[in-house]
Amino acid sequence: MTFLFASFPSDVLDDPKRPLFVLLFGFIITFIIARVNTRAARRRGGSGRHIASVVTPGGLHIHHAVFGIIGMVVMGILEFALQPGSPWVEVIAFCFGAGAALTLDEFALVLHLEDVYWTGEGRKSIDAIILGVTFMTLLLTGLLPRTFNELGDYITLSRWVLSVLIVFGAVFVVVCYLKGKLFTGTVGIFVPPVALVGALRLAKPGSPWARRRYAGNAQTMERARRRDESFHQLWERRKHAVWDVIGGKPHLSLPRRGGDHRDHGRGPKGDSRESHV
Repeated sequence: MTFLFASFPSDVLDDPKRPLFVLLFGFIITFIIARVNTRAARRRGGSGRHIASVVTPGGLHIHHAVFGIIGMVVMGILEFALQPGSPWVEVIAFCFGAGAALTLDEFALVLHLEDVYWTGEGRKSIDAIILGVTFMTLLLTGLLPRTFNELGDYITLSRWVLSVLIVFGAVFVVVCYLKGKLFTGTVGIFVPPVALVGALRLAKPGSPWARRRYAGNAQTMERARRRDESFHQLWERRKHAVWDVIGGKPHLSLPRRGGDHRDHGRGPKGDSRESHV
């Protein structure tokens, strides 16, 4: 942990950036605690009491994302209403980061509207956590989109040229997202050449861009599929191996159902799947 703190630039703990640093710290610590807790619960077969897991007398399992959402809402309101100074702004930042971690740790459940925590689809929660950490780290380390005044110190360009560059950068980021490249697009917000490369490369075959732009071009769609099989799927397998170390390896499967939408943790009628805590 000391090495992690030492790796940040010296200005990270200055007053303007300190709340964001504390927010990131609360985010990471809470995520680690949540995952250690849920993995321990899985080893015990879901028995016993668990942190941030409440089951009502009627059997309703209240997921920890609920507490995360409540925490973010309360902390956000307090920040806008009180606008406190130090140390209370750091306390609010830590609590907000903790709430964000609890919420994004169950991002996949919100996305699928059922308990996919320990399925392959549950890895989307780790995607969201990694994107959140990356976003905050880039902000902390100074890789910010430059303002007009900051750019003026380095290059002499008219405001119109800078406006065009910023607009094009935003377009490249949006194209990356449409092509199914979320991580590339997020990094591209801070490092525009990354967004440019991602925007120019072929889209993932299941992305909105491919479904709309490649529908009438079988050759391009086939190229996208070959690239997906040779590169993206290899990258996905390696990424999943790392994600499984971070969040735990999935041991359940999400039933494939055509148009049948059921509540959290419920399989076909009369069948219920294991909850993650």
